[in-house]
Amino acid sequence: MTTALHSLTAPHAPALGAYPAPHAAAREPRTRRVLNVLVAAVGIVLALPLMLLLAVLIKLTSRGPVFFTQMRIGMDRRSLSRVGGNTRRQMDLGGRPFVMYKFRTMYVDHGNGDRHVWARPGDSRVTAIGRVLRNLRLDELPQLVNVLKGDMNVVGPRPEQPAIFVYLREQIEGYQRRQRVRPGITGWAQINQAYDQSVEDVRNKLRLDLDYIRRQSAPEDLKIMVRTLPVMLFGRGAW
Repeated sequence: MTTALHSLTAPHAPALGAYPAPHAAAREPRTRRVLNVLVAAVGIVLALPLMLLLAVLIKLTSRGPVFFTQMRIGMDRRSLSRVGGNTRRQMDLGGRPFVMYKFRTMYVDHGNGDRHVWARPGDSRVTAIGRVLRNLRLDELPQLVNVLKGDMNVVGPRPEQPAIFVYLREQIEGYQRRQRVRPGITGWAQINQAYDQSVEDVRNKLRLDLDYIRRQSAPEDLKIMVRTLPVMLFGRGAW
């Protein structure tokens, strides 16, 4: 999780109790998954020259790898009757863990890979080129590979780190409901509210995520993809 909130909450977000848990068998329409894969494949082809340029700039401007990888919690594929727990697991993480890819935007010396914290305005851990990438959301481009692998969709709730997910699940009633769909690079919550800085920010985003899950479809995903473009171009809510 990252940055600050600028009162961009979407209107008419009902209380959490208004949303029933989505049925496991119907949580992702096939047309929606096909659309997300096609968009990711085309996006990789079109963005490849830019991604190569960004990789060179990252390598030339700071020490460390080009890519930043981090464990995140993905889709919960278990039937609803078993959501409450799994005796074969020592810890129920609420979904399948996967490795998420991003362009590195922070200095390696700060040890940011293992820190479970929100980023801050003017964060000293962020490199000069990293700040540009964050403002334009270009650091997220490698996640198109996650979409092709089946870990994510282009559109869906943002995946969280395991330790933060477990904490938020204890703090916010119904937080685990967002895991009933594949996580995404962008989403209804992301385009209507800036990055998180507190548990209350996450609670507001959860309402938006559950609203999206209730009405998910290929046309809805297309609308969110289109509305993501001005967010990227104008750097709204980023640091």
